[in-house]
Amino acid sequence: MTRTVRIGVDVGGTFTDLLLHDPRRGLTWPGKLPTTPHAPNEAITAGIARLLEETSTAPGDVAGIVHGTTLVTNTLLERTGAAVGLLTTSGFSDSLEMGREIRFDTTDLLARPAQPLVPRQLRRGVPGRITADGRELHPLDERAVRTAVDELVDQGIEALAVALLHSYRNAAHERRVRDLVARSHPDLPVTLSSAVAPVIGEYERASTACLNAYVQPLMSRYLDDLRDDLTTMGIDAPLRIMLSGGGVTTLEDAKRFPVRLLESGPAAGAIAAATVARALGEHDVVSFDMGGTTAKIAVVQEGRPRLKHDFEAGRVDKFKPGSGLPVRLTVVDMIEIGSGGGSIAAPDALGLLKVGPRSAGSVPGPVAYGRGGERPTVTDADLLLGYLDAENFLGGEMRLRTREAHKALTREVAGPLGLDTTDAAAGIVEVVTESMAAAARMHLSEQGKDPADFALLAFGGAGPAHAYGLAKALKIPRVIVPMRAGVMSACGLLAAAPTVDEVRSLPSPLTGVDWDQVAALYDDMTARATETLQPRDPALAHVRRSVDMRYLGQGFEIEVDVPERDLGPAGVGRIRAAFESTYGAVFGRCLDGAAEVVNWRLSMRLPGDGTSTVGGHPQGGDAGRGVRPVHFPGHGLLEATVWNRYALTPGTELAGPAIFEERESSCSFGPDCRIRVTDDLTLVAELDR
Repeated sequence: MTRTVRIGVDVGGTFTDLLLHDPRRGLTWPGKLPTTPHAPNEAITAGIARLLEETSTAPGDVAGIVHGTTLVTNTLLERTGAAVGLLTTSGFSDSLEMGREIRFDTTDLLARPAQPLVPRQLRRGVPGRITADGRELHPLDERAVRTAVDELVDQGIEALAVALLHSYRNAAHERRVRDLVARSHPDLPVTLSSAVAPVIGEYERASTACLNAYVQPLMSRYLDDLRDDLTTMGIDAPLRIMLSGGGVTTLEDAKRFPVRLLESGPAAGAIAAATVARALGEHDVVSFDMGGTTAKIAVVQEGRPRLKHDFEAGRVDKFKPGSGLPVRLTVVDMIEIGSGGGSIAAPDALGLLKVGPRSAGSVPGPVAYGRGGERPTVTDADLLLGYLDAENFLGGEMRLRTREAHKALTREVAGPLGLDTTDAAAGIVEVVTESMAAAARMHLSEQGKDPADFALLAFGGAGPAHAYGLAKALKIPRVIVPMRAGVMSACGLLAAAPTVDEVRSLPSPLTGVDWDQVAALYDDMTARATETLQPRDPALAHVRRSVDMRYLGQGFEIEVDVPERDLGPAGVGRIRAAFESTYGAVFGRCLDGAAEVVNWRLSMRLPGDGTSTVGGHPQGGDAGRGVRPVHFPGHGLLEATVWNRYALTPGTELAGPAIFEERESSCSFGPDCRIRVTDDLTLVAELDR
């Protein structure tokens, strides 16, 4: 019998979300349990074992597992990666510290950039030179390479990054370094900048290679251990990993290029939001994913999240570009802030209430979890305000401790600020809501968008509870909460398509492009993408081509879609017109002068397993669960009707104030809302203006 069961696993900072889907049985089954930060694979295997037991599924029936993880991000933030050595072209070993030679905050005399991942004593320059047009000016000094690598190994490096000048045009010297290292130190992981980021920009390319080398040993061990754990359970199905750009890749490719998993977890949520938006016919939505540790906000238009091809990791200041380490990779364009259910609330030195970015995580967690937490969090405030049912959290599996949460909030927040405990809890929610609203406004304004033109699509364990307040703060008129909102990122993992993104730099004025070289680049990118994806039927692979363009003399590019038929001399005029159309949409005007192409891009995608994991079916029974007092932003304490989401009937129209509960999340709507239940039990709330 053909195996049909697929499982999505998203590991967050507080909870690990899972979703089992079996189209043959018409079964979609969610799971949620606390993350085990010391060994994330423990929560994964425990969660999968539980899903299999609850659904009477044999391990051998599993056809595939898709995994999203924040391990790469956490490793960078905590600086717990490998000791990395860096080989550069002689004379360029300080480029990591020189960076762009621009202060990210010219008004702060104490501002310091993010520290390079490779300290100066672990960098070596080696003779040999490739020119900007790809010619060999000086041969590689192989003896110097061997000596440098031996010295670095003696100093204790665990991985090596190689970033030689102009290797994006000619990678021969970098490949030779790799071969030399393989002979003398076969167990040393080597990252070539020409393999991980073959693009112009010496500093950015070297930074990307160093980050890949920094996390590669840890990620390789983690993924191998997870694969072994699954095999021990009797699951021999392929394990695929979510990419930062929203696609999925193979286990081996993820181990080779772990830097591409940097935004793996958050990307899954954006893909889920896009899937829901397409199913509802919503063209423009703001994806709002609030979990236990962070909140992620992204824009989805025409059913697709916006992508970008550069990223800053490990920022010293989250809202200040230039304060992090540049990484050249494809990522979902989103903003992430330290506002989650586990965000800790406390007065600062000036007596002002601050919420986050420090989080209680899953260990010890919020005070209400009863796992040793002593500092009040957003979740504790939500409980005291009535958004959560202490007896029905996680379907009654985890009983919340209201009294302990009340004591902690009184001791740590209400008392020092001279407030009533309920007012202090409302203040925590107000602060965290405004923090998220400020981030959303900034993210949308950078794209020239008005929040009022969008719907807010909320999910994550805490997102639905805070969506109403965020929508009011942003003046967004409509809120959408899909079924299984608490595990929507796991839904996104199953909806994502296997994808490979390739890029090559070949800077040239548009009117002077060597189209034979361009054709060779696209042949190489197509071959590499095909080798990774290995499509059973190449005709099913969807290929998208684009170019990064700018006016001559500019320092930054914009991406322009280019059909394959226009990649030649006859298409120059159409490419120019497409560039001006895109440029005008971004900047509001076009310029006179020549344009140039900097990078050539190819994205290959196989068909994904679409929308079948999204939505739910009514289970019957009594939908009403009575009433309870709930504190709503702008309205105070009101009696709200409590509804069981699983028992709702499609087409039902309800009025706020109301609370809708399911096992993994709870959502709230104030008295100025009209709520409609769609055919798949998605809630669509219209807010009175």
